Formats: sequence, C-alpha cells, structure tokens
Amino acid sequence: MTIKHAEEYRDADISRQLAATIRKLSRQPIQLMEVCGTHTMSIFRHGIRDVLPPTIKLLSGPGCPVCVTAQREIDTFIAYARQPDTIVATFGDLLRVPGSGSSLQQEKAEGRDIRVVYSAFDAVKLAARQPEKRIVFLGVGFETTAPTIAASILAARDMNLDNFHVVSAHKTVPNALEALMTNDNVQISGFLLPGHVSVILGLGAYRPFFDRHRVPCVVAGFEPADILEGVRRLVAQVESGRPQLDNAYPRVVSETGNVKARTVLDQVFEPVDALWRGIGMIPDSGLAIREAMGRFDAQRQMPLDVPEAQEPAGCACGEILTGAKTPPECRLYCKACTPENPVGPCMVSSEGTCAAYYRYHA
Repeated sequence: MTIKHAEEYRDADISRQLAATIRKLSRQPIQLMEVCGTHTMSIFRHGIRDVLPPTIKLLSGPGCPVCVTAQREIDTFIAYARQPDTIVATFGDLLRVPGSGSSLQQEKAEGRDIRVVYSAFDAVKLAARQPEKRIVFLGVGFETTAPTIAASILAARDMNLDNFHVVSAHKTVPNALEALMTNDNVQISGFLLPGHVSVILGLGAYRPFFDRHRVPCVVAGFEPADILEGVRRLVAQVESGRPQLDNAYPRVVSETGNVKARTVLDQVFEPVDALWRGIGMIPDSGLAIREAMGRFDAQRQMPLDVPEAQEPAGCACGEILTGAKTPPECRLYCKACTPENPVGPCMVSSEGTCAAYYRYHA
C-alpha cells in the first residue's frame, strides 16, 4: 500500500467513525447551513448527506460569490463591455451568467473585447501592454479574493497606470450571517463557517455575530473528515444546549487571521451597503474602493446609467441561496435551466448549488 493510499484509507476510516458518532449524538431535528460554495461542492461530491441521520438537514447558503452578485451588477458588467476602447477582464465563471438581456459570453460573441484572466494581476499586465485601451477588471468575490484585487490596485498605482480600473462587487461574509438569522423563511440551528474566508478574517471576526445570536458556529475545512468533524461539533452544541464559536480547522485558521492581507484590504477598500441576490440590501456587507484610490474605480471614472434590472422569470436562485428552497423545488431546474442553458447563476458557477445538484443528483 502506497503512502497516498494509506492516507486515503485512514481518512475514510476517520470519516466513518465521525459519521457513526454523529448518528449517536443526533436526537432532534436540526438544520445546519454551510455558507461556503467549496463546502457545498465537497458535501455533494463526497456524499456527506447520505451518511448523516435523517434528523440532520444540511442547507446550502449564499457561499457562491458569483451567485450572490446582484442582477444589476451583472448588467453593469455588461454595460462596461459595450464601452468603446475598453477591454473587460474577468474570471471565467462570470461569462455565462445571464443578465437582464444579455451575458458577457453573448457580448463577446458579438465582438466586445472580453478577456478571461486567472488573476487581477493578469489584468494589470494587460493594462501595461495596451495603454491605449481602458482595462476594466470585474471584482467579484469574498474576503478570500478581495485582498489580491486590492494588491493589484496598489501594483497599478506603483506602475503609474491610468488605464486600469476595477468594478468592485465584492461581498463580505459576517454581515450576511446577520441577514440569514433574520430570514423568517429559514430556521438555522447552526452554521458551518467557511474555511478559506476564515483564513483571512480569523475566528475573531465572527465573535460579534456569535455574541449577539448565540447560535452554534464552527469553522471547518474541506475534506470529508473536516466537514464531518464540523457537523459533529455543531450537533454536540445543539444537543447540549451550549452554543460555541469553535474552530475545527486550526491547521490553517487562527484567531486573528491573515493580518497582512487584511491590512492591504483596508488600505484599498471600505465597507458599504451591498445588494445580495436573494437576500436584498445588507448593511456594510460590500467593499467599495476608497476615495484615495478613486482613479482606479471604474464607477467613479466611467459612471454609467444602467437600466433597472430584470430578474430571470421563474428562477428560484434567490430562495436557493438562503436555504428556503432546494434546486429540485425550482420549476425550471433540469427543464428550462441546465448547465448548457442556465437561467440563473446558481446553475452557472462551479460553486453554485444548482450546478452541484445537477452534477451529483440529476
């Protein structure tokens, strides 16, 4: 047996033991929400739901950054792609997200200059190579992605680039938890907190939320044993009536997080109210480019009048993002809406709940 196979066998054995422990612990019906798209995909890929007792229901929350990007923001991205002498640089997941009347993919097919990049620094390099064009980078993501985009703005400043701009549609996780707790449509017994975001924020970032609501919260990693350990801790907290803010991912998540990354983030961005698909406006849950960095803010330098957004008819993506519905409860799922012809972003993104359901259950 190779070292790799031995590790896989050991991890599978640990997962089986954890699942058995959870089944013994769980006595009352509870709903646990994972608020990370990577958790959602891992849960589906490894069949985590299948090994849990029927008393435990896992809800997929707003953990997909592309999915929670508001329809108006998608329309704004498309509007920038239509501007003359402009190159839009974007991560690939955004291309196929339908806007009110088009998509970036459709605009590209019609001749707009839209480039898929793998990092914001690729867009900075593009701006340096093509000074005659305005480069507009579409900034979408949570606290994991935002520091790298902040660093790209600082790099553009240091290179004295006047043609690099960012549309900031970033969202932040802790205040979204507040909105989920006040959603009357879903009763959440505990949260499986995101691992990647928590690497940046640290466990302490969730403490104000936990102190207000006293709901079980556990940061977890992404391997099956990591997720099951997070679920085990949440179930133990619920059953004992002793909620905690717990860290089940200490090998990478600390109390204070990545201080250097947060310093860069704070240097470039400031909190603003943000519109989330399916949830609405959440105070201080977005990131806007600070005035001192305004020369790199696309919306300051190139303000556009974008018509009122039109949500896709019949799409339940918003309700799915809050756990109020599962994809099969959407009347378009697997019918009008498929990965080949998506109606909403939850079927587009690799971290979308509908895409996960379709891939592993359809």
